[in-house]
Amino acid sequence: MSDPGDPNYDIPDSEDQKPDNNQLDEKVASLQKSVDRLCYKFDEFVTTQSQAVAVDQNPKNKKNKTPNGQQLVQDDFTTDFSKDENEERGNWSGRLDFILSCLGYAVGLGNVWRFPYLCYRNGGAVFFIPYVIMLVFVGIPIFFMELSLGQFASQGPLTCWRFASMFTGIGVAMVIVSALVAIYYNMIIAWSFYYLFASFTSYLPWQDCNNAWNTEFCSKNLKPAANCTDLGFREGQNGVCYNGSSVYGLWNASVAKANGITPRPASEEYLYGRVWRLYDSEGLHDIGTLHWDLALCLLLAWVIIFFSLIRGIKSSGKVVYFTAIFPYVVLVILLVRGLTLEGYYSGIEFYILKPNITKLYEAAVWKDAAVQIFFSLSASWGGLIALSSYNRFHNNALRDSLIVSISNCLTSFFAGFVIFSFLGYLANELGVEVGEVADGGIGLAFVVYPRAVSLIPGATFWAILFFVMLITLGLDSEFALVETVVTSIIDVMPRLRKYKTWVVLAVSVVLYLLGLLLCTDGGAYYLQLMDEYSGGWNVMLIAFLECIAICYVYGFGRFKEDIRIMIGDYPCCCIPWDGIYWWWAITWGFITPVGVGFIMVFSWIQYQPLVFGSYVYPDWGLVLGWLMTMVVVVGLFIPLVYYMVVAEGSLGERFLSIASPRIDWGPALPKHRALVTYVPGFVRDPHGKDTMQMENGIPNDAFNFNTHDNPNGIHNPAFEKEAKSRF
Repeated sequence: MSDPGDPNYDIPDSEDQKPDNNQLDEKVASLQKSVDRLCYKFDEFVTTQSQAVAVDQNPKNKKNKTPNGQQLVQDDFTTDFSKDENEERGNWSGRLDFILSCLGYAVGLGNVWRFPYLCYRNGGAVFFIPYVIMLVFVGIPIFFMELSLGQFASQGPLTCWRFASMFTGIGVAMVIVSALVAIYYNMIIAWSFYYLFASFTSYLPWQDCNNAWNTEFCSKNLKPAANCTDLGFREGQNGVCYNGSSVYGLWNASVAKANGITPRPASEEYLYGRVWRLYDSEGLHDIGTLHWDLALCLLLAWVIIFFSLIRGIKSSGKVVYFTAIFPYVVLVILLVRGLTLEGYYSGIEFYILKPNITKLYEAAVWKDAAVQIFFSLSASWGGLIALSSYNRFHNNALRDSLIVSISNCLTSFFAGFVIFSFLGYLANELGVEVGEVADGGIGLAFVVYPRAVSLIPGATFWAILFFVMLITLGLDSEFALVETVVTSIIDVMPRLRKYKTWVVLAVSVVLYLLGLLLCTDGGAYYLQLMDEYSGGWNVMLIAFLECIAICYVYGFGRFKEDIRIMIGDYPCCCIPWDGIYWWWAITWGFITPVGVGFIMVFSWIQYQPLVFGSYVYPDWGLVLGWLMTMVVVVGLFIPLVYYMVVAEGSLGERFLSIASPRIDWGPALPKHRALVTYVPGFVRDPHGKDTMQMENGIPNDAFNFNTHDNPNGIHNPAFEKEAKSRF
């Protein structure tokens, strides 16, 4: 067998791969092989160092080491990504596929349009103190827990709770949240497509107020009118100067503002009047007409999702090489351009260089930091479990968790410099303070930034670049949301696995049809409602129950051993797992659930009925929003009731039954189940599928670890130390 470290080594093609003479594909394949060889060399070095330390500290390993055991170590770390370890379920086909997919899932639109605004609103650089604290104590622990759970069981969010069936509702809730978010999130991508197509013109349509969708209060239509009566016009009591029945300008801006009248930027009117058609709707009750242009943009977004997921992770894992990396290229380009604009420094100063230490005494600042970390990492939506379920068993989930979590937060920080350099330029051009143009959420992406680029020479190019970046940022997250739903369906009904393309098509069609409501005149009102209520405190409740399920029902002691047999005794170079697992015990068992509970309670205390601009949602609309929240909560507990009813025995026996692992709980493959020696009576082959031999010719009997003595000398490929009970 040739060494992957050998420069002449060539990764064998999969059996179904057809020759392709396309030069671009060859370049991509060559790059993938180079990356795999580099990663192999790194893993080989880390593994060698870890094994050496383990051998030095435990002399027993020296006498037990045999050629067969060493061969297993070599086979597990010399990964051939052209072959699936789990042939029935499938695995990622490259070392970076999973990391880039997780990074793309975590790094989304919120990194660009929410974090910079929160940073400036909450004390500038001071905001990083609570932000980093929440990352360490809430974000990373949940992230690592979910990656470990999905990878260990090789199951998606709906079926990974076999260690305690009473918690199956957590998976149900995750799937519901992912489906709801996928509906409106793809609508935002559709808006980005709409703006992208509109940008292919020499004069951007949101640059002036002379269009059919503009109103009389469009800023460029309003003229100076402080001397309204001197001009022969009439001063209205609302602060508006009228020329007959038409608006001339504002004679008193403060009075006009008190009456809900303010000048509207042309970019805002383009969004409200042309894209959303919100001026044609009076609220939720007035849906209006379906707009074919928005429906086609939404269809395009779903077609891209479908073709990217048509082969599951085999196809999406390659698409993310572009969609996850391209936004960083664009951010760098935009930063360079932003730093050359006049007034950029005032934006950067406003963003980060005016720290307000007193903000640390405000509970709302800590709540904002916790919420941003929690939702920025997309924790407890089910996507992390779904993506990690396709990992190979000995993938280093701890390493990947740290890489993705820290990269996600650094991306938010970096994006802030890009956005505020442009906001500084916009404020300078308009002659106002940066705070008057700063905004968060949709307003930043579709109003403020388009307004800024419209004033820059070469506006068309910069607009195209920005909206392509928004599209790629959104697609990565949408991939994972839809994959969560698809994976869950297939895990529940494995017979559909060979029809996965049709499952993806069915899910895409259903979610597209549900999303057509958002393409109407009143669609934006419904999108805001879904955004507010579908993934709010109910997701925090999911995270809280995850910690309870893992630490106090399944047991942290067993879960840490599950992780150990996957990532080994020395997952971080020479730092032993025995030296760091206590940290996860403290966070999962106490700090993280307390932190999540704090966010939840704070959200309840500070709850205010939803408003959208000047529109106050009616009571029945708020009830509709709460129904979206409660369908997730109800989904948490329905399986618990069901399993309690169908279980046999007394009430106590039933509860014990649904709080205990099922016989098929654990790793998917018998060779990995054989490593679970720390659980008495653990069934190695519950499905009776272990009929084949290993590639090296060692019979399956060699993997019977039901006793502490291992006459074959074969050890867990994740680490050289002999598996033994640690309870």
